[in-house]
Amino acid sequence: MGDNKTQNAAGEQAKCLPRHIAIILDGNGRWAKKRLMPRNAGHLAGSETFRNIATYCKEIGVEYLTVYAFSTENWKRPEEEVGGIMKLLDKYLHEAIRDMRKKNIRMKVFGDTSRLSPELRKLIAETDEISKTIEGFQANVCINYGGRAEIVRAAQAYARDYAAGKTEGELTEEQFSGYLYSAGIPDPDLLIRPGGEYRISNFLLWQCAYSEFYYTDVLWPDFTPQELDKAIAAYNRRDRRFGGVKG
Repeated sequence: MGDNKTQNAAGEQAKCLPRHIAIILDGNGRWAKKRLMPRNAGHLAGSETFRNIATYCKEIGVEYLTVYAFSTENWKRPEEEVGGIMKLLDKYLHEAIRDMRKKNIRMKVFGDTSRLSPELRKLIAETDEISKTIEGFQANVCINYGGRAEIVRAAQAYARDYAAGKTEGELTEEQFSGYLYSAGIPDPDLLIRPGGEYRISNFLLWQCAYSEFYYTDVLWPDFTPQELDKAIAAYNRRDRRFGGVKG
């Protein structure tokens, strides 16, 4: 996308640009099936789409992008497909480590990384350290993530702190949020689900309490910056009252 087009899109959205966008990366397998290709070809195409959308989000001024890449339930998929996804993650992490400082992009992995290989965990730890030296746009990638599991994990962590006397007083929503993977990050303003499905699929259950939802039939590998513009335009037409009434 040319600079002028990017600037025009950014100008149109500036009045009400979501600070934080979350996306469920859905439709990779169906995209490949339609083309008589193996499912992992769809995941490869989807990883390139993620790279393009993350870059575009940074260009137009979005501060945070959180994507649902691999859920706790996805381990049930065929071993070959899971292995292919893990290889793509390894490739992406190596590229992130190479480019994060140059592109001024922070990265955070949300999820239970204990089931990942030692090599992947080492790469994730390295991206965490690099991110501490960078300010600006942040991409959050949810790997082995489930919204219910995150809430249970947070409750357990709070209970341990409470029993150890590390916290006192009545538990508040703000305090509880500090135990989530997303601690310190604003909740998503806009949740996008490509692929034609109309469910949240255990994604950011706590954080999306007041997010605006946008659904599209476009499969994730075909999701372009122009499709993101459409989602942001729809977001701008919403009347966000957060349970109250506007006069």
